[in-house]
Amino acid sequence: MLRKKTNGVARRPQRTSILSKVGESAVDRRAFLRGSGLAIGGLAAISATGGTVTQANAAASATGAMETIKSVCTHCSVGCTVIAEVQNGVWVGQEPGWDSPFNLGSHCAKGASVREHAHGERRLKYPMKREGGEWKRISWEQAIDEIGDQMMSIREESGPDSVYWLGSAKHNNEQAYLFRKFAAYWGTNNVDHQARICHSTTVAGVANTWGYGAMTNSYNDIHNSKAIFIIGGNPAEAHPISLLHVLKAKEQNNAPLIVCDPRFTRTAAHADEYVRFRPGTDVALVWGILWHIFENGWEDKEFIRTRVWGMDQIREEVAKWTPEEVERVTGTPGSQLKRVARTLVNNRPGTVIWCMGGTQHTNGNNNTRAYCILQLALGNMGTSGGGTNIFRGHDNVQGATDLGVLSHTLPGYYGLSAGAWGHWGRVWGEDMDWLKGQFETVKSADGKDKNLMNLTGIPVSRWIDGILEDKENMDQPNNVRAMVLWGHAPNSQTRMTEMKTAMEKLDMLVVVDPYPTVSAVLHDRTDGVYLLPACTQFETRGSVTASNRSLQWRDQVVEPLFESLPDHVIMAKFANKFGWADRLFRNIEMEDAETPNIESITREFNQGMWTVGYTGQSPERIKLHMANQHTFDRTTLQAVGGPADGDFYGLPWPCWGTPEMNHPGTPNLYDMSKPVAEGGLCFRARFGVERDGDNLLAEGVSNPGAEIQDGYPEFTMQMLVDLGWDKDLTQEEKTVIAGVAGVQLDGAGEAGTSGNGNQGAGEEVGEQSMSPFPSDFNTKTASVNWKTDLSGGIQRVAIKHGCAPFGNAKARAVVWTFPDPVPLHREPLYTNRRDLVADYPTYEDRKFYRLPTMYASIQKNDVSKEYPIILTSGRLVEYEGGGDETRSNPWLAELQQDMFVEIHPRDANDIGVRDGAQVWVEGPEGGKVKVMAMVTERVGEGVAFMPFHFGGHFQGKDLRDKYPDGADPYVLGESTNTAQTYGYDSVTQMQETKATLCKIMPA
Repeated sequence: MLRKKTNGVARRPQRTSILSKVGESAVDRRAFLRGSGLAIGGLAAISATGGTVTQANAAASATGAMETIKSVCTHCSVGCTVIAEVQNGVWVGQEPGWDSPFNLGSHCAKGASVREHAHGERRLKYPMKREGGEWKRISWEQAIDEIGDQMMSIREESGPDSVYWLGSAKHNNEQAYLFRKFAAYWGTNNVDHQARICHSTTVAGVANTWGYGAMTNSYNDIHNSKAIFIIGGNPAEAHPISLLHVLKAKEQNNAPLIVCDPRFTRTAAHADEYVRFRPGTDVALVWGILWHIFENGWEDKEFIRTRVWGMDQIREEVAKWTPEEVERVTGTPGSQLKRVARTLVNNRPGTVIWCMGGTQHTNGNNNTRAYCILQLALGNMGTSGGGTNIFRGHDNVQGATDLGVLSHTLPGYYGLSAGAWGHWGRVWGEDMDWLKGQFETVKSADGKDKNLMNLTGIPVSRWIDGILEDKENMDQPNNVRAMVLWGHAPNSQTRMTEMKTAMEKLDMLVVVDPYPTVSAVLHDRTDGVYLLPACTQFETRGSVTASNRSLQWRDQVVEPLFESLPDHVIMAKFANKFGWADRLFRNIEMEDAETPNIESITREFNQGMWTVGYTGQSPERIKLHMANQHTFDRTTLQAVGGPADGDFYGLPWPCWGTPEMNHPGTPNLYDMSKPVAEGGLCFRARFGVERDGDNLLAEGVSNPGAEIQDGYPEFTMQMLVDLGWDKDLTQEEKTVIAGVAGVQLDGAGEAGTSGNGNQGAGEEVGEQSMSPFPSDFNTKTASVNWKTDLSGGIQRVAIKHGCAPFGNAKARAVVWTFPDPVPLHREPLYTNRRDLVADYPTYEDRKFYRLPTMYASIQKNDVSKEYPIILTSGRLVEYEGGGDETRSNPWLAELQQDMFVEIHPRDANDIGVRDGAQVWVEGPEGGKVKVMAMVTERVGEGVAFMPFHFGGHFQGKDLRDKYPDGADPYVLGESTNTAQTYGYDSVTQMQETKATLCKIMPA
């Protein structure tokens, strides 16, 4: 193991004696895991003011009985089980979950040291505020009172949208749901989280292709793949345990592994075929592969005929991408792409995997749709071993997205329409007039009143513009004046020089996090900053959704350390302060006035999340799976016997209907080989039944056992009536449906019948019966559908007859609602290929998500002579996200102590830079970073790469002395995003981090 350097990295005493002992001998995996726990397991005994840990504390705890508690790693989205070893309330050691079908007894470096995240010395220990340029310790009561009073004052003066609630992919599902509900009760859609800047273009592109915006299969299902195509992803470093599943297919099936990336990554080192291409040219590359497939007639014609709409329009665009044109744009030889195409065709089913290398572009939605279309052309969708296996980043970024911590939707992707608010208002039991009154009402262009509850909020990628933009140019009355960064690393966002200005302009900045984050030090504020210590996910309990849509349950490992509090408790404190806690928790059980019951929150979102099937996963079912992991098959994820017999592990959504229905979950989306009741599915009928006279429903194919052996639309009450299936609804289900439709059943209204055998006041003679349902019940409830029926009856009856509640349609290769209905290549805003701008220009400037957004006005300026090198970014295996947690972990900090830039040897020699030298990397908008040069052929000529996990330095200045005492990470460094530039996706406002320009100079 590497030794920690003593170069002034930290000012306070380190655990050098412990680390040096570990370093003096060879350490195997088990010794490392136990050593990390026993060496520094006594941190619960740290005083509130901080201090080092003595081995005696851990030794004392060893006298108690050992308890093992099952949790889930808090880093990436694989969902690895962690077995915590706890003695006398102290977490002293850990093992990987040997029974987990996801990690199979393995951990990566981050997972192996996750115990330190909970017990870390560098955590925030108590609430603090910046006052007179110094950090001052305050009580929770003072913090909530001062912050709450200022927020309410800002709200009174400037409206609820002047406070921005930035949520977190680190919240569990229950906290994420509560956070979105909390923002709604505050009265704003200015709420978002990290999904916006990692996979929002995936969610938009994929959902608009076939219905759901998520990983279609699973890590485990890759075992069945006959070919693996990875583009814009580096799972060997970003999702290390996932590589177990990839390599199993490679070895077991002799599956060729194809890796397309501008950089020769650690994943590429495993590849049978490595394809290097110019950053930002994904669409051109994929069309270049499809050109060969179409040219040779290798596409799956029957699959396309029965299950795909619009492929003819794709074919027209692909025809333009000859091998010569593809090589001109991407730099990749046509002969290599023909070989790739032949490999994919001859090894079906194959899977396509992508990560942020494909998403973080101004045309990221085009990239993700192109990947989907490749799979549709090959017929690789809805089949085991195929699919689009999208590797999400954070441990619960999938769940937080599903639960609606987004500025454009409510939980479950219901959107922000009046109908969506009406649905959730029914779930919450809320007075909609009161809720509507919480939001700002403005005058629209036509002079009519417009309530902002129906307008998308500002995305996290643009919060700095919410502060700095002229309010006359915004679709909200006033600028953002207060920012709440709740579990967010700001250094993961671009334009950090402008971010510093924005932070300094705010009235108030509030950070809620286990660590102070870069938010505490980037700015030069002397007042108006609050740091609130949230505890980690190991100090609470709840569900979390892995990338494959499976839900797992974390049990609480230890009590909250120091003065930290669980996130849901902090939300309750604010709700009490704002005066609407009784409304927020109306249907949620409370353990005390400030502690909502986690399982009760799960049950509340179970009652409303019908769209994506988050309704069948009760806390009891999720916990049952966690307790019986050993019963699930490691490839199919299906339980073989045991108490969960037949279920798929984690009940991957959609898990249809109520928990009592016992739907097993859906392991592979759109799989027509299984009945819907057994986890099968078809493409979703989300886009209507026809387009320009063409049928959008499936042609003559359906799931086994379906009583409709053809395409069909999504289910409504009217459809059940038309099919004669409404008789299968129970009286209880019909009663709930009546409530959704606003039909009175108590005889008080004209349509009502008494239902008790007595004549109702509004009934005609002869109408009354023992049924409480009026004769026009079917007419009045006709529009209630599978998404809004709170009983789950419509879903249950559809599945009883073998059908998918959301219909059976074709995937659409053309998305007519997007700026580019057919995915097009467009040059990045900052491109050094000026010869291609005329042929492949970016978009025109426009306004969406409340803000003006620039495209052509930036691209028209040629900066390529001064900034000739393409700059891209990515992950390292040692760190995660913005890096605050992992760079505060001594076990990981030892492994990577320097921020660096990878430079090709030719570029380094031309610049006059040698390996290990300090250099300046400057972007065309003026931001610059001082980092170490790593001269390597991993990157191609004219391309530079920097990791995005570092922070705490800013444009050459070390900010360590600005952290609260004892809370500075062990390793600091420049953030690549200081040099990164403006650029946002045309659909989702995803930031552009993979294809800008820079210049590099000796420091």
